[in-house]
Amino acid sequence: MDTIKEIYLIRHGETEYNRKGIVQGSGIDAPLNERGKRQAAAFFRKYGQLDFDKIYTSQLQRSYQTILAFEKKGIPVERYEGLNEICWGSYEKKQMNSFEKSYYNGLLESWTSGDITRPIEGGESPVDVAERQQPVLDLIFSRTEEKRILICTHGRAMRVLLCTLLKRPLKEMEIFKHHNVGLYHLSLNASDQIKILKENSIEHLLSEQLNN
Repeated sequence: MDTIKEIYLIRHGETEYNRKGIVQGSGIDAPLNERGKRQAAAFFRKYGQLDFDKIYTSQLQRSYQTILAFEKKGIPVERYEGLNEICWGSYEKKQMNSFEKSYYNGLLESWTSGDITRPIEGGESPVDVAERQQPVLDLIFSRTEEKRILICTHGRAMRVLLCTLLKRPLKEMEIFKHHNVGLYHLSLNASDQIKILKENSIEHLLSEQLNN
């Protein structure tokens, strides 16, 4: 069937919080580090020739900075809080020790078991994230004139978003792997079916040795 919308979905580039393994949620507005900037540049070299009708990012600067070269090319950008990363609550800014890893692993187990309304301590649940993403998705899909779009968001937010787009239960979100500036290329047809064309693709990072 004919494609009526193409979606290029990427995670932001690396930050120092990513590099150091420190928990980084919606409450941390960290910029890209030098490696993250090189990752963003590598993505632009690979896909900068595409004529995107619109770019959607979160309100956090690491997401916006990742697509800045496209905006400089003249592609319009809209930023939405609904695309922000999950709020990791009291665990944000923490480097995970054994106790915190145990709590986190237990939380993931409860989510994959179906308890998707359970929030992290002081933060959000997967359902909370899906609910704030939905108005942004509704807006995107109402704009039928936009045939090819780029969305730049965050790791956990991307997993939730993919579940919604592909009509999968949120408890399955761990199946969607993500890498800094890893790409999911999706197509939507006239029957409202979405197909994955590329899944967490990092081919644009390989020649730059930015994939590790």
